[in-house]
Amino acid sequence: MPELPDVEGFRRVLAEHAGDRIRSVEVRDAGVLRGVGAQRLARALRGHRFEEPRRQGKWLIAPAEGPVLILHFGMTGSLSWHPAGEPEHRHDRVVWRLDGGELRFRDMRKLQGVRLARDKRDAERRLADLGPDALDLSRDDLAGLLAKRRGRLKSALTDQSVIAGLGNLLADEICWRARIDPLRQARDLDEDGIKALHKAMRDVLRASIEAERVPPRRTWLTGARDDPDGTCPRCGTRLSRRRASGRMTVWCRHCQPA
Repeated sequence: MPELPDVEGFRRVLAEHAGDRIRSVEVRDAGVLRGVGAQRLARALRGHRFEEPRRQGKWLIAPAEGPVLILHFGMTGSLSWHPAGEPEHRHDRVVWRLDGGELRFRDMRKLQGVRLARDKRDAERRLADLGPDALDLSRDDLAGLLAKRRGRLKSALTDQSVIAGLGNLLADEICWRARIDPLRQARDLDEDGIKALHKAMRDVLRASIEAERVPPRRTWLTGARDDPDGTCPRCGTRLSRRRASGRMTVWCRHCQPA
């Protein structure tokens, strides 16, 4: 499932073509459009140039000289660049044809998709319920956000209205790296806990952005979490599993005591 590191990779793909003119837009499957029709999307963007895109958590915001394209990748979406004429994939849903090639929005499950805002102000209004981007959070910001929360830490970290960009894999990895039980109460973290959590968040996000995904490394929790008999990469204790707020949570009871 695309999380902040994946979306940053998609942002960089699009940023490489900032300034390129959109020659045409082909909607191959309108099932990924949200609140905009195929003709209006094509008419609004044709002839415009993409400006520098930005990321807010799991959302990619792409201004285009007035209208703003807003992309959310759901569980299976991606944005990629292809030379003109390269055969299309059966899950390519929307194609933006630029000079020298094409940007393709590919998505198998179509759980989210493509939106269009009238302008930057409209885009900000549509994303107003999102929390701050996880990589932009200072330690004090993180402390303030968690102090206001009732409920478990894992739920707070994955709530996009609190912190934008963290999904299941990242939240578990960050808690494991910080040696904090993901099921503890968010507002009960002390100063040392906040410090450890913030450092882990930055370290995990930066390494994941470099890898353009949450990497399943043997030294990371992600390298063991899919094994039903997986053990902690740090201490060898068998990993614990439990559903929390509808998500499978994985942690080490030895390294992350309650």
